[in-house]
Amino acid sequence: MYWTLELASKLEDAPWPATKDELLDYANRIGAPMEVIENLQELEYEDEVYECIEDIWPDYPTKDDDFFWHEDEY
Repeated sequence: MYWTLELASKLEDAPWPATKDELLDYANRIGAPMEVIENLQELEYEDEVYECIEDIWPDYPTKDDDFFWHEDEY
């Protein structure tokens, strides 16, 4: 499974919490890139309920993360 920020962002508005099948259905309905669908298909547990994207990709930067540089510092 290979996630990037761009791929994972396609699932930000997914109907959380969701199962693997619900996420696959959502990804197909919104026309997500094939890589997103392939990544979701690789999820191990069919019946597990995922609460958010961080359950799928723990390294996903949240809005609270400070990963952008601040303009006022320069």
